[in-house]
Amino acid sequence: MDRTIDPGAHVSLWRCYLLDTRCELLRLLREPMYIIPTLLFPALFYVMFGLLLGGRGSSEAARYLLATYGVFGAMGAGLFGFAVTLSIDRERGFFALRRALPAPPSAWLVSRLLIAMLFALAIVLELATLATVFGGVSLASGQWALLWTITVLGALPFCAIGLLLGSIASANAAPAWVNLLFLPMAFLSGLWLPLSMLPGIFAKLAPLWPAWHLAQIALGVTGQAGATPLWLHLLVLCVVTVACCVLALRRLARAV
Repeated sequence: MDRTIDPGAHVSLWRCYLLDTRCELLRLLREPMYIIPTLLFPALFYVMFGLLLGGRGSSEAARYLLATYGVFGAMGAGLFGFAVTLSIDRERGFFALRRALPAPPSAWLVSRLLIAMLFALAIVLELATLATVFGGVSLASGQWALLWTITVLGALPFCAIGLLLGSIASANAAPAWVNLLFLPMAFLSGLWLPLSMLPGIFAKLAPLWPAWHLAQIALGVTGQAGATPLWLHLLVLCVVTVACCVLALRRLARAV
């Protein structure tokens, strides 16, 4: 039996992924309730708290919030991009339909991951422009590249959490569940303001939140990292990602 792999099969596979990504992106672009908050809120909050309230001369605050609001944007892109759309598609029988289509079973997952990372990149570029032009933030080229990479890849754990929420919640309940997790986690992880400005109990509980671990990695790039070792942050994020993905995909497999 000839086991030669046709190179064209790989091309067709990636073409399916790109076509699925294009269709999903067009779908989201037609949803202003997703686009506007996801792309504009992190930049708006950064202007308010990092530039206006922090003061133009406070580059320390501008650098801190540059890192943390990038994480905030990555959270939103991952959570809302997966949980809400997945719950809607699940209730409409989208996954049962996909089983009958001549498309890779993983295309829907890959496309949504790519879109979440694309939105995270757009958000961090917005913040970088505001920080350099109005906040007086200056980083080396390598620091900028590393910060952007961390933010883009950092969307993946929240995609996994959104995947789990979307596999459980109904279409009507998913936005409420996401907001119930998203906003408290952002605040309790020190994304809106440093935890040193809050009662000590918040700093002690912060390691429970994956957003805090991602923020600490990002703050390490801007020279504001805490004492926790990098490997522990990475381990927590990897465990959260894998655990949520496994639970969500098992549930989706049973559902269809």
